Amino acid sequence: MEAHSTKPGSTRGSSVWRGTVKQVRKNWQLYLLFLPVLLYFIVFHYVPMYGVQIAFKDFIANKGILESPWVGFKHFERFFNSFYFWRIIKNTLGIGLYELIVGFPIPIILALMINEARSGRFRRFIQTVTYAPHFLSTVVVVGMIMMFLSPVSGLVNFIITSFGGEPIAFMTEPSWFKSIYVWSGVWQSMGWSSIIYLAALAGIDPQLHEAAKVDGAGWFRRIWHINLPGIAPTMIILLILNIGSILGVGFEKVFLMQNSLNMEASDVIATNVYRSGILGAQYSYSAAVGLFNSVVNFIMLITVNRIARRVSETSLW
Repeated sequence: MEAHSTKPGSTRGSSVWRGTVKQVRKNWQLYLLFLPVLLYFIVFHYVPMYGVQIAFKDFIANKGILESPWVGFKHFERFFNSFYFWRIIKNTLGIGLYELIVGFPIPIILALMINEARSGRFRRFIQTVTYAPHFLSTVVVVGMIMMFLSPVSGLVNFIITSFGGEPIAFMTEPSWFKSIYVWSGVWQSMGWSSIIYLAALAGIDPQLHEAAKVDGAGWFRRIWHINLPGIAPTMIILLILNIGSILGVGFEKVFLMQNSLNMEASDVIATNVYRSGILGAQYSYSAAVGLFNSVVNFIMLITVNRIARRVSETSLW
């Protein structure tokens, strides 16, 4: 009986394997093009994951990763019981949510506006102006922010004092940090992020707009009933990706904008890992914090992807 129950399965398995080998032989050029990408991810993304195990060890440099003693969840417990734990989580999650709420819809609105522009010259001008900040380095952007927001010589404070207001020390007051970080990021990335929506809008059948115009639909109704449904799958995919990295607030810009006076609002997981891991040489502790961050992002990505698949039948996989 057992022989009868396993034979069909093994036959199907060998048939699938032969079919796969046949496909690879037939399209070997395409698989050859894919090979560098596969090697890149294996070498730079999967092999380094070997070092994640130091999050569960007391890493000792002269003993190496394998010989260092196992300590279980000791470093995770230390992070969860840390005095700064809730401040770090609140700041990281706060900046991530703020960035999502503000930064996600603005490129969509910009793409819809550019798509509706009738003058080609005006359209190219807006695209050039909005794309340009993307090519500035983070260091230059933070330098510009500090220059414009300087309480002594900054343009913003000059306008405030011109109207009778008091100068504001934007970079040293914690209450301003999240807004400056998020809105400067929106300025820098909204044009570049709108490209993918413009590409999605270009794929909408023009006959739909012509038919809507014949039926008397104005531009707002055409945007609402044709453009937005047309780019909805793209919006959902990018929303899933953004939510999946909500705790992945970038290190470089926060670190450059950070100082001892705004630390209360600017201390996030990435800067905490840098201070404890690089400056404090606590490699196991920083690995545990980084692993916690990655696991939370992974869980959120899986959850949101599943919800999106059930609600809209659009998902990453």
